Order: sequence, then structure tokens, then C-alpha cells
Amino acid sequence: MLDLFAGGATVVLQSLQRWWEPATRFCRELELALGHATQANAYLTPAGAAGLAPHHDTHDVFVLQVAGTKHWVVREPAVDAPLRRHVSDHEAAAARPVLFEVDLRPGDALYLPRGVVHSAAAQQGVSLHITVGVLATTVHDVLLALVEQAGDDLAFRRSLGAGWAFDDDAATAAVKSAVADLADWLGRVDAAEVAGRMRDRFVSRRTPLLDGQLLETVGLDRLDDDSVVVRRPGIVATVTVGDAGTGPAPGRGDGASDGGTGGGGAQTLRLTLGDRRVEMPAPLEPAVRRLLDGSPHRIGELADVLDGPSRLVLVRRLVREGALRAGEPGAHG
Repeated sequence: MLDLFAGGATVVLQSLQRWWEPATRFCRELELALGHATQANAYLTPAGAAGLAPHHDTHDVFVLQVAGTKHWVVREPAVDAPLRRHVSDHEAAAARPVLFEVDLRPGDALYLPRGVVHSAAAQQGVSLHITVGVLATTVHDVLLALVEQAGDDLAFRRSLGAGWAFDDDAATAAVKSAVADLADWLGRVDAAEVAGRMRDRFVSRRTPLLDGQLLETVGLDRLDDDSVVVRRPGIVATVTVGDAGTGPAPGRGDGASDGGTGGGGAQTLRLTLGDRRVEMPAPLEPAVRRLLDGSPHRIGELADVLDGPSRLVLVRRLVREGALRAGEPGAHG
């Protein structure tokens, strides 16, 4: 690796958010602000070397210059708002008209929307920059979610007729039939249900940040009404209420509940915490929402909604699940 770097190669540190805590927390804060997945890579380029040939990315990029200077050439898109399948053609990218050129110095940032062609080269001295990629959820992803949900309908699971691949008329008729069935199905689809599934998928892929969780677990028995707890930084949590034995009300979470009785069955509170879902009695909803509002709370403040033993059981459960952590004794007036 050292020989390659000495010969002009760029060292790329992939997926910083997976193993460097500052990048982990920065990317998580962006994800909570934007509602889109993020990633971070670092690029260390020797003096005078071209770190990146002209190309486009299929995700939005924020370039953060850390050390040294890097010269960027930004060109018109070859493909507007490309999807992952729109692979960059370096020759076509290099032929696109130049929009501007800029030298980035430590502390500078450059935003590159997906599809914009760009290239970079180090100037005097070694250059280090971090790229934060925003892997946006697109309208195409909505369509994919719809097609996936359509598979729940038997009409879309049937096989095409034998020999369709060798009969143009049969193949065309099969496609027309599928399109007609899809158009009819789309007219009846529950948009909130599709949106709820997409939200659940996003939340379930946000790995909890559980630094110090062992010490939090060990300290559970020391919690009492005077203890202060606060929502864990970076935790992705959604609260939903639905009938027991069914899924939560679609599209509801973080400050919203269905507010109804559904089919009349017992109500269950579901707390989704990234990689897991915790079920609790629905009457705990006001206490759970208060504890997860981002402000530090003394456990005894829950006396207006829960008795002493119940509020301690709830708080200990939320700490054990990684939703809360102990706060500073003086953090709440």
C-alpha cells in the first residue's frame, strides 16, 4: 500500500461511518434530519496525483476538505438524477461541458448533486477529503415498494402461459393483462400502508448507537425517582399504537398515533428501535412519548401518569433496550 501511495495512488477509506465514531454520529444526525441513508468515505491523495477520473455518482455528495488542497473540475450531468443502474461512463463524462473549477482548502465544502460529473487532483502536498454520500430514497423506490406489495395479491403471482417466450402475441397479451390488473390494483392501494412499510424499513436499518450500554445495564438497580434519564443521542425511535395481533397503524410514528380503537381489540404500543420492535400496553404511550422527547427527565416526574413501581419498570426497560440512558443528576431543573 505504501509503495502504491508513493507511486501516485489514492488511499480510500471506505464506510467511515461503520468504524469511526465521529463519522458514525455525524452521519446519523444527517439521517435523522434528512430521512435518507448516508455514508462516508475518506480519500488520501499524494501531491500532484489525480484522485478521481471524471465520473458521476448515483447519490448526492458533500465533499469536506480536511487537509491540503484539491482541485475540482465540475461538469454538466451526463444523466440527470441517475439511479444505481446508471453506471458512469468515464469517456462520456470527460466530454461533458465544464460548469466550473475550484480549489478546496481545509474547511471548505462542495455539494455535488447526483449525476453531476466531477474529477479531482491534489495540488502541492498531500490532500485528504471526506465525502458524505446521501443515498436518497427516490420515487423509483416508491414504485419498487408498490410492486413488492403487489405480490401479496394472488393475481400478480400467477405464472405466464406455457410458450409465452416464443409467441410475440402471447407475450404482449400477458403484459397488457398485467398492466391492466396493476392499474386496477393501484386504484385501490392504501398509500398510507405503503408509506408505513417504507418508513419501517428505513427505521429498521438504522443500527442503534449503544456506546456504554453495558454500564447502563449494570446500573439499572440504582435508578430511582430522583434519577435523570434522557433519550440516547442518534437513536431512531418510532411509536405506534394498533390492535393487538396486527401491525401498527401505517405511516404513524414519532409524535403520531392512530388515536382510534381499530377493530375494537386490545390496543398495543409498539416502539421500533432500529433493529428491534418492543411491544407494551397502549396506556404507556403518554409516558413513553414524554421520555423520548429529547429532554432530560427525572423519573419521579412521571407520577402524573404512572405509579412508582410502574414508572421504574418502564424506565428500566427503555434503558435496557437502548432507548434511554442515564443523564447528569443536575441536567433537569
